[in-house]
Amino acid sequence: MADTEYRAQLDFVVTFTNGGNLRAEGFRVDVPGPRVTAEEAGRLVLASLGLLMAGTVEVTALSVVAEQHKGTRGGPSDAFAAGPDAARLVELSHVVEDGTITYPGLPAPTIQPFLTREASRATYAPGTEFALDLITMIGNTGTYLDSPFHRYADGVDLAGLPLASCVELPGVVVRTAGSGQRAVDVGALAALEVTGRAVLLHTGGDRDWGRPEYARSAPYLTEAGAHWLAEHGARLVGIDSVNIDDIESGGHRPAHSALLAAGIPVVEHLTGLDQLPPNGFRFSAAPARIAGFGTVTVRAYAAVGPRGSDG
Repeated sequence: MADTEYRAQLDFVVTFTNGGNLRAEGFRVDVPGPRVTAEEAGRLVLASLGLLMAGTVEVTALSVVAEQHKGTRGGPSDAFAAGPDAARLVELSHVVEDGTITYPGLPAPTIQPFLTREASRATYAPGTEFALDLITMIGNTGTYLDSPFHRYADGVDLAGLPLASCVELPGVVVRTAGSGQRAVDVGALAALEVTGRAVLLHTGGDRDWGRPEYARSAPYLTEAGAHWLAEHGARLVGIDSVNIDDIESGGHRPAHSALLAAGIPVVEHLTGLDQLPPNGFRFSAAPARIAGFGTVTVRAYAAVGPRGSDG
């Protein structure tokens, strides 16, 4: 992916062949570079809106700004999988260390030797040694996946969760980072193709990981947004924030409730979503097969390029 991405801001008038017109001011579309022409920008407007019976497009007040692509339909990100950064693996997980605080009020993990290399020498042949280490932690540590059992006693637990629900999923990124808005609502989702996909909410919340600010005024998915994703067949939903719900609203957890009731796993505390294109990648976050357990740490990552393309 290019170091710098660009979006065009423009005013336009679309005249339809069957009469009437459509006007817009300050409309933005993803563009391939800083020198896009009015004609190219006009074509991207038509592609992004999927307009039928469109005749001419008159573009005015065209300017280009350096801004991360949002996933304009028919824009440069649609062709990303054929680009020079093919088959790139992107790390999307936080590092877990002894004492890492993930969620306020929950215990930090403790990591210590069970059998040191030095002590193991008495057990193995000369020149052979191993380290066996012990970790004690709550499942909600680092980047983790919630199965339906996390919320519902009769829901599928980690052992029963099918790989098809969390591995090699075509993905789409919802970018709200930098918008100044905490809530990810239906308006940020409605233009995206989410059916059968991992929907990853890039809110920028991970910038405060490891600090008290991480849990303050954190971004979240609204109840309406969660229901919309469930109704439109999202396969998995992830967020780079402390919780997919608004933890400042009391004990209500409507996003968890709606998604997990629909059998949609939730991945929280992602990071690195700014390194992904809006689409054209596959997402994986496989948990350990633990029976009677609802949540556990995962190694989340994305494969970008032809092998990781969403087709």
